[in-house]
Amino acid sequence: MTSILANSDKCIRCGLCLTKCPVIFTTARESFPGPKTIAGDLPRPSHEFTVNEDIIFYCTICGACAEICPADIPVDLITREIRRSLIESGRIAVTLRDALESAFKHGNPWGGLRSKRSEWAEGLGVKDISKGEKAELLYFVGCTASYDTRVQEVARSLVKIFKAADLDFGILGDEEICCGEPVNWIGEEGLFEELAEKNIELFNKYGIKKIVTTSPHCYITFQEDYPSIAEKLGLEFEIEVKHYTQLLAELLQQGKITFSKKVDALVTYQDPCSLGRRSKIFDEPREVLRAIPGLELAEMERTREESYCCGGGGGRIFLETEVKERLSMERVKEASKLDPDVMATACPFCLLQFDDAVKVAGEDIEVKDVAELVAEALG
Repeated sequence: MTSILANSDKCIRCGLCLTKCPVIFTTARESFPGPKTIAGDLPRPSHEFTVNEDIIFYCTICGACAEICPADIPVDLITREIRRSLIESGRIAVTLRDALESAFKHGNPWGGLRSKRSEWAEGLGVKDISKGEKAELLYFVGCTASYDTRVQEVARSLVKIFKAADLDFGILGDEEICCGEPVNWIGEEGLFEELAEKNIELFNKYGIKKIVTTSPHCYITFQEDYPSIAEKLGLEFEIEVKHYTQLLAELLQQGKITFSKKVDALVTYQDPCSLGRRSKIFDEPREVLRAIPGLELAEMERTREESYCCGGGGGRIFLETEVKERLSMERVKEASKLDPDVMATACPFCLLQFDDAVKVAGEDIEVKDVAELVAEALG
């Protein structure tokens, strides 16, 4: 039993985590025992991981249970340890296995070819650092924004904003590979460390000192995991990392972003789990939205630390989920109470999950990234 799994001995069975777990509030509760069972019972020797693997992968690593746990049990880390054991024994869903295989072969979990990673940027005049061009700031696009046609619009919006702010930035082109975050939480430790090592070596090769990310999943991984991995491998990782909402808030404060167009819309904002509850970045996205002329911001009932997960984290984005079990549907219902024009977020996974949910639910709500709204206001 590892030191992480030993935390299960601290569980006092109070059940508070069950009041916050978003999966419990969907019909998945019929088969999902909740974080109390995962953190307090499954790791015990008597269980020997004889649990249905589907149960473990219901967890989205949203962090809501750990936020309220009086015993400070790291449910997310315990979940990851159990998943690692399942993977070692080959007990993993086919779609998750395919995502891991793609990350190993192609450097991304989406099955996209490496040679097509930077196609989204064609015609935009973006510097490619991997081709010898110099830039002060690396824009780490991320896998989802590189390959998914919907999220590519977010990357293009950020390029438009960065250019308007006269930033000296560039991308790594086809040399960029996955940060490893979904691989890590699915439970494939060896592959995660391999991707991290390649990225750290790549950053050092091109002298990268500043990074801005599209995804909060990339951001938190660079911030929390890469320094320790670099130390373990004897590599240097002295890099300032920001999520793009942090950078945009700074640019607005410095007067480097000016708007020429109104965005007359009632907007409600979704705090992504990795950006909000896990990274404590709550104010910057709201500051950016409130600065947009004509935009009115309305808050949902559950916000900030209490925000409700979209259901895409922890590898769940790569799993087929029945409509009745989709967390995104529950959140869209909550947003619809405000009758908003736009449901905004700042995470590729949230964008995809909610974009699909509003269509299924038949709600007349547009789902947009904060970057898209800013780009729209630039005119």
